[in-house]
Amino acid sequence: MKIFEFAFFGLASLLVLLGGLATVAARNPIRGAMGLLTSIVGIAGLYLMLSAEFLAAIQILVYAGAIVILFLFVIMLLGPSATSPRDARTAVPRYVGAGVLGASSIGALALVASASKPGVLAVPAAPESLGTIEGLGHELFTKGIVPFELSGALLLVAVIGAVAVARGKQVDPTLLPAGEGPDTASPEPGDQGASQPGALAGHATLSAKEPH
Repeated sequence: MKIFEFAFFGLASLLVLLGGLATVAARNPIRGAMGLLTSIVGIAGLYLMLSAEFLAAIQILVYAGAIVILFLFVIMLLGPSATSPRDARTAVPRYVGAGVLGASSIGALALVASASKPGVLAVPAAPESLGTIEGLGHELFTKGIVPFELSGALLLVAVIGAVAVARGKQVDPTLLPAGEGPDTASPEPGDQGASQPGALAGHATLSAKEPH
C-alpha cells in the first residue's frame, strides 16, 4: 500500500509540475489552457491523498469544468489576435524578472533553513474536519466570506471585459457604406466580365447592329 501511495503522489506531483510548465511556456493559448487543466487534475489527486474527497471533487467541477472552459471561451472570442507577436525587445526584461524571482526564492529558502532548528520538525496532525463539507462551509462563510465574494465579482468583471474586447474587434455593420455590408455577396467569376465597362459597351454595339 505504501508503494501505491508513493506512486500516486509521484504521478500527481508530476502532473502539477508539467502542467504548470506547459501553462507558462506554451505560446499557443489553447495549449496553455490544457496545461492548466493538467495541473488542476494533479492538484485534485493531491487532495485525494489528504482524504479531502470533497475538495478534490470541487477542484474538478469548478476549476476544470468551469474556469478552464471560461478561459477557452475567452480565447475563442478573442480569436487569433490573442497570440501576441514575437518581440525580441521584451526578452531582456523577462530574463531579468526570472533572475530576480530565482534569487528571491533561493534567499527565502536560505532564510528558512537558517531559522529552522536542527532535527526533523514534526508536522501536526490534520483536524478531522479537513476536507469535509461542514468544515469547508464553516471556513468559507465565516473567515473567507470576503475573499469568496470578491472572487465572484472578479470573475464577473473578467467575463464582461472579455466580451467587451471581443466586440470591439468586430466591425459595426451600421457604420459601413451602402452596399458594403457583411451579407453582400461577391460576384461570381463568370459575372466579372459582365460587370466591366468594356463588356457593357461591346454588348451595346452588338445590339445596335442587329436588325429590328
